[in-house]
Amino acid sequence: MGLFSRFRRGARMRRPGRDTARTGSTTVRASDATDARHLDEFVSARRGVEGFVEPRTAVSDVTLLLVAHDGEWTRRRVPSVEWAHAFCNKRQVPSYDAAVVGVPQRMRDYNRRRKAQGL
Repeated sequence: MGLFSRFRRGARMRRPGRDTARTGSTTVRASDATDARHLDEFVSARRGVEGFVEPRTAVSDVTLLLVAHDGEWTRRRVPSVEWAHAFCNKRQVPSYDAAVVGVPQRMRDYNRRRKAQGL
């Protein structure tokens, strides 16, 4: 049997949209007041919080990653990079561009501890 013989015998090829799930454009949920409220509660309930503004990607909008002194973290969508920095400035939380500085080691350590505990 030749390399392309199965196509010569009239075998059908799958057409996108019939048997396979459609990929490509995705719908991304916009940030809302619930996201802002969650970020505000996180900042007020923890100490040593720093903000890391993550740029828009192909799969998500701009996000604000907040990391507390012990590595506990939360991430939510925000309207814009400017909004995220203004949010942090208003609450006296240092903010950084995550694309430049990355995420802090204490966050990775926190995730490792939680995984070891089975959480």
